Amino acid sequence: MNDTTDIKHPLQGIRVLDIGTFIAGPYCATLLAEFGAEVIKVEPPGGDGLRRFGTMTDCGDTLVWLNESRNKKCLTLDLRSSAGIDVLKRLIAKTDIVVENFRPGVMEKWGLDYEAIRAINPRAILVRISAYGQQGPYKSRPGFARVAHAFAGLSFLAGEPGRIPVTPGSTSLADYSSGLYAAFGALLALRAREATGQGQVVDLALYESLFRMLDEMVPAYQQTGFVRERMGADTVNVAPHSHYPTHDGHWIAIACTTDAMFARLADVMQRPELAHPEDLGTVAARVRRLAEVNGIVADWTGQHDCAQLLQLCDAGQVPAAKLLSVADMFTDPQYAARGSIQQVDSRIGPVAVPAVIPQLSATPGAIHWLGREPGSHHAEILRDLLGMSEQEIAALTTSQR
Repeated sequence: MNDTTDIKHPLQGIRVLDIGTFIAGPYCATLLAEFGAEVIKVEPPGGDGLRRFGTMTDCGDTLVWLNESRNKKCLTLDLRSSAGIDVLKRLIAKTDIVVENFRPGVMEKWGLDYEAIRAINPRAILVRISAYGQQGPYKSRPGFARVAHAFAGLSFLAGEPGRIPVTPGSTSLADYSSGLYAAFGALLALRAREATGQGQVVDLALYESLFRMLDEMVPAYQQTGFVRERMGADTVNVAPHSHYPTHDGHWIAIACTTDAMFARLADVMQRPELAHPEDLGTVAARVRRLAEVNGIVADWTGQHDCAQLLQLCDAGQVPAAKLLSVADMFTDPQYAARGSIQQVDSRIGPVAVPAVIPQLSATPGAIHWLGREPGSHHAEILRDLLGMSEQEIAALTTSQR
């Protein structure tokens, strides 16, 4: 860790080597970069595959790359060559956290298993994300977010009853959730290092972050044998807790998780008798009569425009929200008040991206730049950090073309 006296960001002075590809590992490094870590993005000749994944822009890189490689310094190294591995080892000696998301065995093939990394730098923390983790019969299998969604049980739950299971949102959810857990693990390892002086391995399977979020499904199955199935917009255990159509063609989410909340909704609907214990006033009764409950609420929402429904629910303290499209988010006053969308200068001009979260009052994170071009910090890293001569840098650059 580098010495620092003026802490503006909580991870100032921490150096991270991002040698992963696509999203999960690099997203972990991005989160650390947003809060002050110096992140060196190591790419193969020709650039990381993420540069070509998503909507292409005039600068030659995609919007995914510009967004998810924010605040990173870019270095090109051919890790299939001895020269590239040698430079990487020299970087590891000066690094706090190494992040990788290759299949188990790739790092070992390069002679960079954890024992080798620890021999170079006992304080280094190795963050490893792979489809199924570093142990088990599936460890060598490849996997992406869609596979993780399936294996974690999330896709089994997504969709309408009796219909084809669907992707839970057209995003790489498992990559992002796993990157978040990996960053959490890296911070825990940093905290432990303060006491021990030693690094360790943070090992995460891509499916595990989603599996951890399945609320009571595991204990419910073990205790009762209940297997939750697809329920469309509904959920188990509570009602009404779904999406309902509005008169002006939108959808509104209403969530009543307690009898008191339902009583407030009944008042808002001007049907207070529904909340009587002998009618629909108990959770058990509402779950048992789910279709009836949803029909009553849908009939009511269908008579009002979305804005009016939100006003009524807000006045009655009923949790509700419009189902927003990304276009809605750009004009929503709450998104604006929180600064949730930030305009950042880039190689293609200003680009709107999600802002840094969470918001810290004293040492907030920041977006200093969006994804840079390949090798943009090549000379700076090799010369200033590793002390390589111009001749050595030129020779390395030539060998990687």
